Amino acid sequence: MKKNTAPLGGGFFTLAVIACRNIRRNMRRTAFCVSSAAIAVFFTVFMQAWIAGMINNIEEVVRVFDTGHVNIVSAQYEAEKEYYPVQFPIGEGKNPEGISVAELSKLVLGIEGVKAALPRIMAFATLQDSTIKHALLWGIRVQEELALNNFNLTERSNGLVEGRYPAEGNECAVGVRMAEKAGLRVGDRLPLKTVSAQFSDKMWNPVITGIFRFDYIKYDEDVVIVDFNRLQRLLVLGDAAQQFFVYARDPSQSGAIAAALKDKLGEENVVREWRDNYFVVIMKQSMMIFVVVYLVFMIVASFLIVNTVVMIIHERIKEIGMMGSLGMTRGEIVRVFFFEAVFLGVLGSLLGCIAGGIATFVFSFFPLDYNAMVGGGFKEYPMAGTLMLSFDPLILLQGFVFGVVISSICTLIPSLKSAFVEPVEALRR
Repeated sequence: MKKNTAPLGGGFFTLAVIACRNIRRNMRRTAFCVSSAAIAVFFTVFMQAWIAGMINNIEEVVRVFDTGHVNIVSAQYEAEKEYYPVQFPIGEGKNPEGISVAELSKLVLGIEGVKAALPRIMAFATLQDSTIKHALLWGIRVQEELALNNFNLTERSNGLVEGRYPAEGNECAVGVRMAEKAGLRVGDRLPLKTVSAQFSDKMWNPVITGIFRFDYIKYDEDVVIVDFNRLQRLLVLGDAAQQFFVYARDPSQSGAIAAALKDKLGEENVVREWRDNYFVVIMKQSMMIFVVVYLVFMIVASFLIVNTVVMIIHERIKEIGMMGSLGMTRGEIVRVFFFEAVFLGVLGSLLGCIAGGIATFVFSFFPLDYNAMVGGGFKEYPMAGTLMLSFDPLILLQGFVFGVVISSICTLIPSLKSAFVEPVEALRR
């Protein structure tokens, strides 16, 4: 008799024990509930890791190829940047010839937190005697760049597949896609024409010393790498630079560095932080859309738990009436069924997080071929051709909490329904 009256006046622990016993009564029903929550949480974790991997992919491409941590250009260049104009060097607002690279480097490196400052040039070129008619000349200081960045974003390497990068002379390197399309090899010459800062045509015939693969379709297909000093002379830029890429010791300090540089360089030059890049901003804003998708997905998946709780109440209607007749309050009856739903949600979310964590951890080491998945690369987007999922314990924690909270909220109504079954009416059924 004492055992049968245990629920009377039961506290939290007693009600939780009753809920656990009820869960064990029908393991098939329990398995369906747990699996629904587990599947929902698994896909939530996996998709969050996928999206985080895409964001990391874009951010890395932007920092390595588009802006650095902080990017410096002239205001005139910024207004016409889609044409890569070389007639607007940094500082040309005060001095038509611009600020010299040495002077600008000294100024930038004097800012606290700056690790390196690298000049770059990007200019259009017309290729002659080639099936490919247009290319981009990318003037960089190769060794200094490689000391800071891995050009191949998948293999984390310098990206060379054959030969070597160009030295200061009539040398260049091309990407694998350009080499394949134009039938180019190491040792071939690449006749081209470009336009200098003085608007004069410049003919050039560099030797190809290397072929690279950056796993970034825009560069692998369109870019010809040349030495910065050689391109600077070819384009008649004097001692100035078209762009300056600033790298911080701590990326989180890039905002402070950008603010300091704006004060020193004035309004005639534009200083941009990498977080201001259009594609980085768009991806960050898109996260709200993904959160809504996760929410809807979890709610839909939680309907199975809701249906199960409703079935439990219907099947055990007499038991509910007996609980009430033995003195159990409505609040206690609600908590018993609510605990059952919460325990099912916790168990399912835990299993989903474990499965999602294992999957994301494995795929964080094995890149996914993004180009193959979407049927080809997109040069318009700053994305590498392969995608690494982002394994983050915070994502697992968010997935677990998300699963438990949504599952619990979705079971409040059927749990409350159990409290309003009159004991007498329930015993008659």
